[in-house]
Amino acid sequence: MKKLAILVSGIGTNMRHIFHAISNGKLSTTCRISSVISDRKCKAIKYAFKKKIATFSLQKTEKKLLSQEIDKILIKNTPDLIILSGFLSILSKKFCKKWEKKIINIHPSLLPKYGGKGMYGMKVHQEVLKRKEKISGATVHYVTKDVDAGKIILNKSCKISSKETPLSLYKKISLIEKEILIQSLNYFFNQSFSKRRKI
Repeated sequence: MKKLAILVSGIGTNMRHIFHAISNGKLSTTCRISSVISDRKCKAIKYAFKKKIATFSLQKTEKKLLSQEIDKILIKNTPDLIILSGFLSILSKKFCKKWEKKIINIHPSLLPKYGGKGMYGMKVHQEVLKRKEKISGATVHYVTKDVDAGKIILNKSCKISSKETPLSLYKKISLIEKEILIQSLNYFFNQSFSKRRKI
């Protein structure tokens, strides 16, 4: 059985989707969420606790020590894959190097566009609409020392309507995130990440 560690900062929408996908047998490999780690007080950690998943809240940890504390937890839990699910803290270069090719992130844009520090959540959608883009989407990528710059695993686009708002775009992209995240997990465990994939 493969073990997943999930890092969260907010509601944990994608984390919940993974949990349901496991429960409903939508993953090609038998998996379980072995740990959920948060960098702040959030709803995601409460949800995981109720589901009897091992939870670790590090909201009082100094930023410079956060990656070290997460590393200590992961060493004990030995996950096969680490997933950033709306995780807002920047992980250290040393941490990213150590867990290279074992950490993935879901980002609400078609990277490399609208990525990097400060580009997360609704801020991404606001900027996309401000720049009058015709399409947007979501991307699953490997996590590296450079923010949102890791190799793209899978992405999917959608059209932006003339009446689009940041909220409507958020809802549209959220559906795409859920779809490609589960597909990416299946690709990962089937060792099919050798090529960048578009759908």
